[in-house]
Amino acid sequence: MSKRKNIQRSIILTVLLLTGIFRTHISSAQDFTFSQFYEQPLLRNPALAGLFTGDLRVSMSYRDQWGSVTVPFRTTSLSIEHKIPIGSKHDLITIASQMSVDAAGDIRLKRTQFLPSISFHKSLSEENDTYLTAAFMGGPVSSQFDATQLKLGDQFRGGSYDPSNSSAQPIRSTGYSYWDLNAGLSFSSSLKNKTNYYIAAGMTHITNPVIKSVTGNVSGFLSPKIAVNIGINVPSGERGHVTAFTDYFIQNGNTQLLSGILYGIDVTQYDNGDPDIFYIGSFMRWGDALIPVVKIGFNHISIGISYDINISKLKVVSNWRGGMELTVVYHDFLKIRNSTLDKLRCTRF
Repeated sequence: MSKRKNIQRSIILTVLLLTGIFRTHISSAQDFTFSQFYEQPLLRNPALAGLFTGDLRVSMSYRDQWGSVTVPFRTTSLSIEHKIPIGSKHDLITIASQMSVDAAGDIRLKRTQFLPSISFHKSLSEENDTYLTAAFMGGPVSSQFDATQLKLGDQFRGGSYDPSNSSAQPIRSTGYSYWDLNAGLSFSSSLKNKTNYYIAAGMTHITNPVIKSVTGNVSGFLSPKIAVNIGINVPSGERGHVTAFTDYFIQNGNTQLLSGILYGIDVTQYDNGDPDIFYIGSFMRWGDALIPVVKIGFNHISIGISYDINISKLKVVSNWRGGMELTVVYHDFLKIRNSTLDKLRCTRF
């Protein structure tokens, strides 16, 4: 047991050191990200599916940003995870799906994706608190835009745009589609003081999607992205909880780091069931935004609200304003024979 504890301590120390190193390499990435990124685990890494207490988790996020600069960018995401015990041991599978719609700009460029996922959780301990998870997620992605909102060069007269002047440039297509594939691994466990943690690594856009058009195929427009994900939940006193998350991404030579801490206090405790919890904290999308967060959890439901304070070079135009984000998460055990209630007390976040 002491050997296992030493290994776990070494993992945590390594994670903290890596986090410090990652902070020195900040840039931008091509994929959209949520400020409350921890509430959309499948977008972070498919191997983070199922890392919750319960059989079912449904997570919804809505983000509205850059309204102070241009036409607002709006992103909606919904993920569903169902965890099922398998075999005679304490192994599990998680069947999940990630759906999202991202709409942006004057031409209403919209990307819609539907990505089913499956994860296998291998139990590594008799206490059922240590798991190694492997996961795959993939499916169709489509993108469209409103061609009537385009302003082309030959529609300008005397330096001014004239909508009555039709363009001679043909628009043969107003969208494209492709298939995407993501994969990941995660290790999750607990310490004796009820500290829970996980560390994960994954890759998205493994297929390096290709767009087929009338002018030829375009490859490399969405490069593979490598992700490292970290989460830790530590008790604080009799009624407190400190939860921290870090995501680090590398895509097309660019890097992105998101990290932060939530402090939760049990407002009301119950003999049977989860307590009502109030959270407050702050996250940082390094080089881009400071993100204060408020969250409440009650009766298997949690609601979080955050706001981006823009600290990037765009702050001069945006006047420090970024965007608001709302998240709603539901999780619970199902009253069925193959529930995980009697087989698992999984890492809780």
